[in-house]
Amino acid sequence: MKDILDELAAVQRGLGRAAIPAGDAATVTLKRSYPADIEDVWDAITDPERLNRWFMPVTGELKVGGRYQLVGNAGGEILHCEPPRHLKVTWVYGENPKPTDVSEVTVRLSPEAGGATTAFELVHAAVVDPKMDEEYGPGAVGVGWDLALLGIALYLSGGGLTPEERAAFDASPEGREFATRSSEAWGTAMLDSGWDPEDTARRVANTTAFYVPPQAP
Repeated sequence: MKDILDELAAVQRGLGRAAIPAGDAATVTLKRSYPADIEDVWDAITDPERLNRWFMPVTGELKVGGRYQLVGNAGGEILHCEPPRHLKVTWVYGENPKPTDVSEVTVRLSPEAGGATTAFELVHAAVVDPKMDEEYGPGAVGVGWDLALLGIALYLSGGGLTPEERAAFDASPEGREFATRSSEAWGTAMLDSGWDPEDTARRVANTTAFYVPPQAP
């Protein structure tokens, strides 16, 4: 379990604002380093076969201007692809989305330590529904991305979680502890950004309950 929590601690989290076509957006930013060269990390996050080993199956026309679909999850358009450094996509759930439902995910990679490690940065910019923001805050999406970054780390170290294994992990004591700690870490990011402590605590509690629901006795 310590290794899993070490991976959680390896991530720097930040909150901000950005202008996207959908409007004024809130952003969550996750930064960390991976002990792999930039080509390997790029391939792990863009090759469909490898994506299936740590994230989920993807289909579509995987090129700039093409559309992708994560099976049973989000889809969108590939806006920018500059191997092995920069990927930008729209991120949309469901069919017939409203313009404000179209968020953007940007990933940037850069080599470190003479190429032995890779700096990874992910920014998700979204126009947030006020009711969702009031109930959950940024941890609603942040915990999901923490789990994704954990998946990359496990995969690059020789492991990885298929969607089935991911579901089992999420329900395990280790997975529940990881999600709980992740929700708390996003609470810390909120406080660092000047959020009210009481409002932050409420949102963290709601986010934790969403990702870590009570188990049947």
